[in-house]
Amino acid sequence: MTRTTTLYRPTGPQELALVAATGFKRWPPRLPEQPIFYPVTNEQYAIEIARDWNVPASGSGFVTRFEVDANFMDRYAVQQVGAAHHTEWWVPAEELESLNDHIVGVINVLHRFT
Repeated sequence: MTRTTTLYRPTGPQELALVAATGFKRWPPRLPEQPIFYPVTNEQYAIEIARDWNVPASGSGFVTRFEVDANFMDRYAVQQVGAAHHTEWWVPAEELESLNDHIVGVINVLHRFT
């Protein structure tokens, strides 16, 4: 059995639609102005971003959860960017396809905020 790491991703409706188009199996490529893919380490932080940032920016926000092969994720250090629970991985955009190849299972939507 593969050892996995749980990642959370707050997202808006446009990105979620692109994920849905893949059967909830892959994240879309980053835009040129998005050099980093930022999944977060915990549901609480993902909720804060989806509710407090995505809703005002796009009318709704979603919290997703997905599993990635832990051996793959071990290459990335967890970054603390605020309070103790504000922790995330910084995955360079050019490595996102490789991360997608290491997703185990599907990307699940846990919460929706409007």
